[in-house]
Amino acid sequence: MIRMKPALTAALIAILAVSCGGNGDSPGEQRRDRVDILGAGATFPAPLITAMADEYRDLTRNRVTVNYQSIGSGGGIRQFIEQTVMFGMSEAFLSDEVMNNVEQATGGRAFNMPITLADVVPTYNVPGVGSGLVFSGELLVEIFMGDITRWNHARISELNPDVDLPNLPLTVVHRSDGSGTTNVWTSYLSRVSDRWRERVGFATSVNWPTGIGGNGNEGVAGAVQNTTGAIGYNSFAYALLNNMSYGSVINAAGNIIEPSFEATTEAANIELPDDTRILFTNTPAEYGYPIAGFAWMLIYENLDANRAISNRREAKELINFLVWSITEGQELSELLGFARLPEAAVEKSIQMIRQLKWNGELIGQQVLDEQDLLSSVPRPENYL
Repeated sequence: MIRMKPALTAALIAILAVSCGGNGDSPGEQRRDRVDILGAGATFPAPLITAMADEYRDLTRNRVTVNYQSIGSGGGIRQFIEQTVMFGMSEAFLSDEVMNNVEQATGGRAFNMPITLADVVPTYNVPGVGSGLVFSGELLVEIFMGDITRWNHARISELNPDVDLPNLPLTVVHRSDGSGTTNVWTSYLSRVSDRWRERVGFATSVNWPTGIGGNGNEGVAGAVQNTTGAIGYNSFAYALLNNMSYGSVINAAGNIIEPSFEATTEAANIELPDDTRILFTNTPAEYGYPIAGFAWMLIYENLDANRAISNRREAKELINFLVWSITEGQELSELLGFARLPEAAVEKSIQMIRQLKWNGELIGQQVLDEQDLLSSVPRPENYL
């Protein structure tokens, strides 16, 4: 478990202890004072959210528990709309239609707040071939269209002249559930290919021209690993955690980009709209990894309008966790195979947090004002 700087940890505990009613309570009182924060959604950030939850539980001395259900972006959006969770997680931002429906139903907006960066890599299982195969966008389109069916095809060999590719059948693996990872992947294919955009398009779920399905990042990873000759797509984190072979991708600038934390953060180094609802696949950044996007936490502006949040204290603890996750919590990112949020994205999220309300009270601003009590404590570079 990663430990934070002692001074910062002590200061945060002091603030959180005050909000939780002190540290001298009996075990029964501690159970009554405990707050459970419930979220659900994308499988991609699940390892990071779980690690953040563990660290935050320790930080708050078991007063705040974050329970996250890894059910896919589609499920996270659905439960967010149905108000069965305090927050959703998705690699696909909410559509204008959903945003409008939320505003009509709750009298406030739905915020899409970046928590981490979603980088999606081609993963494969080719005997004798490790990580490093080079793919172009056009080549990936041909593979996932079903046009290329063997690994020694000339189009693959052209980009990998020094690799001895076997005469092996190629099996495409894709997600079978509604998935933000699929949204990022198909967004990229749509941006590099008119043919893909017109025939398949991009969304959290599409009608695949070929291949077999797997449920969640876990399902795709398992199918790729258990199928000789398979190619799929997974988050970079899942590829690293499962020791999978993954490829490099030629970006819009013509550079071969090996997936890395730096290349993913660089991809997001663009001008962001205030609501952060932007896809930056096929990024123009010269050294940016081209198949990447945000993973968003979905939050109601009017927290009291979310039936999953019972009282003001739960709303405040949710905001405390959100602020921590985009600042100090980012220290966990690279250790788990995730890229840190760029400063511009953190700033946009802070602006949204300022607008969070409980019965009209700007409770988000209050939490941020309390965080300013830490101004004398040394902070990491990205802590605002």
